[in-house]
Amino acid sequence: MLSVMTHRAPAAIGPYSQAILMNNTLFVSGQLGIDPGTSSIPEGFEEQANLVFNHIKSILDAAGMGMSNIVKVTVFLKDLDDFTLLNDIYTRYFSAPYPAREVVQVSRLPKGGKIEISVIAMR
Repeated sequence: MLSVMTHRAPAAIGPYSQAILMNNTLFVSGQLGIDPGTSSIPEGFEEQANLVFNHIKSILDAAGMGMSNIVKVTVFLKDLDDFTLLNDIYTRYFSAPYPAREVVQVSRLPKGGKIEISVIAMR
């Protein structure tokens, strides 16, 4: 088991790793739309979502992988009304065949975030 970490994504805000690589499978912890330079979260959903996907890309890169290695995506939304916008943004980062995915609305996310995404990727 190997911890994967990059400074191009925010540091963990608790006792967990950004990602763990085990047997060619990468488990990326939930990523929030935190600006790694300022540790702040922008107001808008789209800006947060783009930060989240960029953090995931950076973590995958640190593990020698890319977005096409992702096989499973879990999305937590503060407001399910953002689902259509999520899908629009999602297609900027993924193409067919798309990874398996679920999207759930939650009552609250850390740091007041509007979106959190975790992924599983395989070599």
